[in-house]
Amino acid sequence: MCDEFIHPGLVTDSRLSRRAFGLMTLGAAGMASGAALAQSNVVEQDVTVTTADGSCDAVLYHPAGQGQWPAVLIWPDIMGLRPAFRDMGRRLSEQGFVVLVPNPFYRSAKAPVIGDNFDFGNTEQRARLTGYRNAMTDSGVASDAKAYLAFLDAQPQTAKGRKAGVQGYCMGGSLSFRTAAAVPDRIGAVGSFHGGNGLVTKEANSPHLLIAKTNATYLVCHAQNDDAQQPQMKDELKAAFAAAGRPATVEVYAANHGWCVKGGAVYNEAEAERAWSNLGTMYKASLV
Repeated sequence: MCDEFIHPGLVTDSRLSRRAFGLMTLGAAGMASGAALAQSNVVEQDVTVTTADGSCDAVLYHPAGQGQWPAVLIWPDIMGLRPAFRDMGRRLSEQGFVVLVPNPFYRSAKAPVIGDNFDFGNTEQRARLTGYRNAMTDSGVASDAKAYLAFLDAQPQTAKGRKAGVQGYCMGGSLSFRTAAAVPDRIGAVGSFHGGNGLVTKEANSPHLLIAKTNATYLVCHAQNDDAQQPQMKDELKAAFAAAGRPATVEVYAANHGWCVKGGAVYNEAEAERAWSNLGTMYKASLV
């Protein structure tokens, strides 16, 4: 869930100002077509992934140098692909992964889809993002997931024969569940961070009903205010994981919805770092 009560306040990032983003665009245009940009020990490249519904703008990361590493797909939150998620992709790749961060709203707009100040209290701004999200059907998400994993698997840096991971934030939590069900033979680990109450619904397409179709280990990190709204959800998830025989850690963190993403009013560094640490532990054990 992402509304003014669960995701309050401004989301800010000066890198999304018109001037700053214009400079970033000019810098990218100055590189040779398809060229990769090395940053520290990570190579970053803007890419286009062909899907059944069109062309998705995305960013790809892999460690610099020779070698092969496990693949990970990152689903952004309701505000989409932006510098904060580029930072996440880069950080994860530094730990030894080939990482793809797509623009989940490519059907509606190119990334970034927000400016340097986004206000969840603004009904018009929030409705625009909701419209982008509503354009993503369940079948479309499953098709996208297959395309993204196929793109990752086609990279020479991706380790063949090793499981892939998927992690998501806010709406990306439920998208990660759907990814694990769409490509069950590839996904070995799923991370959901402040995934909101959409992980368990009364509808027939509830993400938790897909768990039995997957072959992954799960890390589900709830926000404390999401838990306050639907306290039974953590128990329903635990029951679904147990019934499916899937290893899972379900925990409520001492932070509010959105706490993992820098730039938000509720960013909580201590709990965000704990989430990163637990994610790394799961990937190390599961992506083999």
